[in-house]
Amino acid sequence: MKKVFSFLALAVAAIGALAQSIGEKINDGLFSYAVRSGAILCGVPRASGVPEYGPGGTVNYNPEVYSGKLVEKFYRTTVFGEIASTDYEGEISGFGANVIIRTVPDVTVSDYIIGAGLTPQYPTRNSVTLSIDKAKSFNVALSTVDSRQSDIDMADVFANDGSMQLRIAVDADMLETIPADVSGDNSGTTAGAISADIDLGSAAAPRVLSSDDVVELFTDMGQVLDEQNVSPEGRWAVVPAWLTNLIKNSDLKIASLAGDGVSILRNGKVGEINAFTLYMSNNVLRQVSPAVCSYVPFGHSAGLTFAAQIIECQMIDNPNDFGYLIRGLMVYGYEVIEPSYVGTAIVVKAPAT
Repeated sequence: MKKVFSFLALAVAAIGALAQSIGEKINDGLFSYAVRSGAILCGVPRASGVPEYGPGGTVNYNPEVYSGKLVEKFYRTTVFGEIASTDYEGEISGFGANVIIRTVPDVTVSDYIIGAGLTPQYPTRNSVTLSIDKAKSFNVALSTVDSRQSDIDMADVFANDGSMQLRIAVDADMLETIPADVSGDNSGTTAGAISADIDLGSAAAPRVLSSDDVVELFTDMGQVLDEQNVSPEGRWAVVPAWLTNLIKNSDLKIASLAGDGVSILRNGKVGEINAFTLYMSNNVLRQVSPAVCSYVPFGHSAGLTFAAQIIECQMIDNPNDFGYLIRGLMVYGYEVIEPSYVGTAIVVKAPAT
């Protein structure tokens, strides 16, 4: 009896294997025929009378398949962590809404005359307040049904995207505010604390730039900071994409003029020009009236400070539905603590000729 059952088991297994093999050959044959006849099963026109087994029909033998990989999402570049100092962030991380930043006063030097006596000076200079008075947040709802039925981690996707959007919003906020807080000697058509004849453009008359003269903008900005006795080390400038393109089409496309061993066209980086580390950002302030132009902030990291007090992302139960709330919060502040260390150029691209 055992031999009979053993034989039957082997027979069933053999028949199953044979059926599978026949099925595969049939499917292969059908596919080959479909290819030869021009009637592919999914999405391709088929001859009259041939049933639709794909998503377009009612049989649904060949269902739609969703990729487990998401299309990569690119985000705007953020620069606030590069151009601003964070020296005071540790002092505000625990508590408090303001940091009082003490500054160094200027000591006056005068001529000395024997016997004329000395008049004492009591140096004073106002302190600067860094206020943590700005906040950005996001709040996304995720249904329990959607979360369970999805083949991707939707909570993780939403949280990551929200965190990036927070950074972009904070970056844009700071870059749009800087121009109003810089020293009057570091902006406008008569910039320069000593020379007062450097044209950095204005809202009504922006400086027109082309690939032939774009380098001169950075030498002029350098002179503006030189006249304010700003150290060459640590200087930065934030430029829009179109200005980056002008630089790459200027004489700086030759590596030797850029001061490094690799051509800007080859490595794709803006790099450094005239001691300025350049950062490309689509968050720079733009205006359309009274003239179309872009604002290019520049300066030294010692002139601008940034501090984040609260950075939090959490997932909690949704009190109004089955599911979760994914939310994030960023509480922060920034301040131009030394206006003479920061400037703004207002520029526009020259019309094509």
